[in-house]
Amino acid sequence: MANSRYLMAALLTFLTLVLASCSSGKSEAVTAIETYIQALGDKDVDQISTVSCAEWEPNALLEIDSFTAVDSKIENLACEETSQDGQDVLVNCTGVIALDYDGEAQEIDLSNRTYVARQVGGEWLMCGYH
Repeated sequence: MANSRYLMAALLTFLTLVLASCSSGKSEAVTAIETYIQALGDKDVDQISTVSCAEWEPNALLEIDSFTAVDSKIENLACEETSQDGQDVLVNCTGVIALDYDGEAQEIDLSNRTYVARQVGGEWLMCGYH
């Protein structure tokens, strides 16, 4: 009887671990894009450099520079993979970057861009958008 309980507990633990590993969590490509967008809103130069492809990094730094004189906040960010194009994973997002410049409110609609994530050196990075 004790062996049956032990075996049942072990089986339940194993099944729980298997189901947890199969959960529909965000992909690493999506996480990279969301991290990039959040770093942009936070004006975090170090983070934006870390999560950008080498060829995209100058553009990323220009984007941050364009936000230096405004307050910025990311609102309702949600991203998902939409397709793959060779080595690139295409990611669409919803939400906005809310900007405030001396009381003048503006928004950048994130759904107007398709973000490109690419694995470089084992890490998923933001490599541009169209």
